[in-house]
Amino acid sequence: MAPTARPARAWAWLQAVALTLPVLGAVATPVFARAEPRLFGVPFFHWYQLAWVPFTAACLVCAYLTHRRTGRSGPH
Repeated sequence: MAPTARPARAWAWLQAVALTLPVLGAVATPVFARAEPRLFGVPFFHWYQLAWVPFTAACLVCAYLTHRRTGRSGPH
């Protein structure tokens, strides 16, 4: 086995988590299908969904940087 295979596999779990969390947060409807608690008068549904925008961007940056770190060109 190549010496870089283990570190690449070690970073793969981080990529998987970083790409899975935003999806799970967006489809977990029972969690955010309500109006309370309000934040500055904004219903929970709206600020919960908007909070995922920067979090998803951070997750994508994390996945991208770990992909670049491993130097892999495809999903092997």
